[in-house]
Amino acid sequence: MRRISSFIILCQLTICIVLENPIYAQTKKLPRIAIAGLGIESSTFSPALTEEPAFHAQYGSAVLNSFPFFAVDSPLRKRAIWIPTITGHSLPGGAVTREAYESLVGKTLDSLKKYLPYDGLFFDIHGAMSVVGLDDPEGDFIVRIRKVVGKKTVISTSMDLHGNVSLRLAENSDLINCYRMAPHEDAWETKERAVTNLVERLESGKGKPKYKAWIPIPVLLPGEKTSTRIEPAKTIYKGIGPIASQQGIVDASIWIGYAWADEPRNRAVVMVVGDDKQKVTQGAEQLAQSFWKGRFGFQFVAPTKTWKECLDSALHSDKHPFFISDMGDNPTAGGAGDVTWTLTEILSNPIFKSADGPSLIYASIPGAELVKSAIAAGVGGHVDGVAGAKVDARYAPPVRISGTVESIVYGDKDAEVEVSVKVGSVHVIVTQKRKPYHHEMDFTKLGLAPRKSDIVVVKIGYLEPELYAMRAAWLMALTPGGVDQDIEHLPYKRIERPMFPFDRDMKDPDLKARIVKSSDEVQ
Repeated sequence: MRRISSFIILCQLTICIVLENPIYAQTKKLPRIAIAGLGIESSTFSPALTEEPAFHAQYGSAVLNSFPFFAVDSPLRKRAIWIPTITGHSLPGGAVTREAYESLVGKTLDSLKKYLPYDGLFFDIHGAMSVVGLDDPEGDFIVRIRKVVGKKTVISTSMDLHGNVSLRLAENSDLINCYRMAPHEDAWETKERAVTNLVERLESGKGKPKYKAWIPIPVLLPGEKTSTRIEPAKTIYKGIGPIASQQGIVDASIWIGYAWADEPRNRAVVMVVGDDKQKVTQGAEQLAQSFWKGRFGFQFVAPTKTWKECLDSALHSDKHPFFISDMGDNPTAGGAGDVTWTLTEILSNPIFKSADGPSLIYASIPGAELVKSAIAAGVGGHVDGVAGAKVDARYAPPVRISGTVESIVYGDKDAEVEVSVKVGSVHVIVTQKRKPYHHEMDFTKLGLAPRKSDIVVVKIGYLEPELYAMRAAWLMALTPGGVDQDIEHLPYKRIERPMFPFDRDMKDPDLKARIVKSSDEVQ
């Protein structure tokens, strides 16, 4: 009997040694995981339309190489057989045309069909896409993906916290998360967590989490009022980590939602996924209550004033550079990016007519014809033409720019060609195609020195990290455009009511967790 026991123990030890052997590990069956997704914020209050080229779609290996955590020698890349299909991410803008959406989705589905089957799928989306004539595009997209990959495939969805989580997106996603920071300094970390969660669930054999709690919260606010740099969002979002790290919970997230689209799904949402029903439920309800209770505390991340008040403050300030956010036409939130109202005000102001006036950098205005003329004139030459208001001319016509070409830069992914034109004491950045300016290098490559400028005006909402670190002072201007911050006066017709802040005296909503269907149960 002892000999038999000894033999069994020896066999068990041998099996353990073999399993831990690197040679055996290389021969283990790795999970097959597909990658797909489309991302954009689309304002339905802007006249702009987004076409397919704006997504800069990537295919095959280019998709895999676009994620830093999938580097060739990274441990994560070696843990699965990755089958990248198509990903595309557009600058925020107007609603996507139905033709563009159907084309990109169709190409994704065709690619997925070629390489079936899949153990998992990483669904990399933003969550605030609007498509002409179609509600909830991301929900539609994932349903169509499900029809191709089947119900057994575990889908991990990763999103921007300004995305929207409809019920059908929640049901068809098995794992789901979003950023916990605004500005989104944790973007890559969030995506990596979504992929790691997926791989671990497949490797362990646990598969889909048993429970998904979904709580829609009737709050719709712009990102500029919900930045995690300040309270109450700072504390609310810090509360996610302790809940997400509990045994029995896989991940937890709070979505702010997207304020500039008029759809029933647009609102805040909390989701928690995991295997412990009580912890999943309690965690979701705790986060939802903290968000709801903080609703009256949400304020703009910086002081807001009219354009005139902002400019007066900047001109009388001894702090330089003085940043002003031209918020209403912010292309990082869905504005057309070519509203000329603010630039018209600047160029018509007598204080900037002389080259010796206060130095001001304006970033930026698209004007393909003016760029063409600047190229013809060359650096040091004179250019005279109009720019802007080709897409959104509701507030001001194309603006006349007459000045000296300071620099010309080629090859930018978004702008394609960028030109700096000196008009009096104003440096106007004119682009072939619209572009938001986030980084110091965006300016310095044009020969501009934002740190030495008296005033820097950017078409943006809250300042991205590099600009935020650079500012000596900062105000946000309440200017007109497709992402007007005065959302309470926008013509919403289809969002669910009551909704804060539109209905400030509404009763407390039911914030009990809804355990949504598993993707296995969805018809």
